[in-house]
Amino acid sequence: MAVSVVIPTTLRVFAGGASELEAEGATVGEVLVAIEKEYPEVGNVMFEEDGQLRPFINAFVGDSHINDLGGLDTPVSDGGEIVLIPAIAGGGGATESVLSEDTLTEALTND
Repeated sequence: MAVSVVIPTTLRVFAGGASELEAEGATVGEVLVAIEKEYPEVGNVMFEEDGQLRPFINAFVGDSHINDLGGLDTPVSDGGEIVLIPAIAGGGGATESVLSEDTLTEALTND
């Protein structure tokens, strides 16, 4: 079963510049391991030594974070999509911008 994986800009350098990759698998973990086999450097960035996603890599299936579902065991359907989003630290000076869940969802779904 082919699943699309949306690759964030920060990881594209490790994925041959691709913004989206396809891989086979029935779960998020199986799909990401298949990506790792084709692009080992992506795997080095995504995974800890114990096989878990690094804390700064967020994976979503649909509108849900995999941590709210089944983690790496979250099932994915044929033709489904996994979106990888790196956590970004930052801020500047005395003011910080905070995104609500609705604003973040809107930002992620708009092209």
